[in-house]
Amino acid sequence: MLTIRPATAKDAALIVEFIRDLAEYERAPEQAIVSKEDILRDGFPAPGAAPRFWVLIAEWEGKPVGFALYFFNYSTWLGRWGLYLEDLFVRPEARGKGAGKALLRELAHIAVKRQCYGMRWVVLDWNESAIKFYESLGAEVQKDWLPVRIMGDAMKKLAEK
Repeated sequence: MLTIRPATAKDAALIVEFIRDLAEYERAPEQAIVSKEDILRDGFPAPGAAPRFWVLIAEWEGKPVGFALYFFNYSTWLGRWGLYLEDLFVRPEARGKGAGKALLRELAHIAVKRQCYGMRWVVLDWNESAIKFYESLGAEVQKDWLPVRIMGDAMKKLAEK
């Protein structure tokens, strides 16, 4: 039986494990440098502080098989909050059992409940099975928008006066 539940601080090590599994799948394991302490600090902060992200855990017969990490963004054009899905991963042995769809369904439920304009995420261009899966759910792959990021030394140089 498949269940979806919100993560708790006790899941911090599991979340790191899922993130590293995802990085391995995406052919970039060396880039997943996140620690349990990072997850605890930002996802499960001290009382009174707002989390920077939330996590859902998919379990098959009580065993963790997948996760979704998300946060909220804001659309200036629409004047509304949106849900941004940072990571979605289901372990290979659990694929095809509905965990990915159940995680996305729960995220959609959260987005509707919070009156979000919609949900956004990115997918690697070589991940054809994921692209087909998302399109089968009614998602649109926006090929006219390219992700942009700046990090490390380049960001520090930009920040200099």
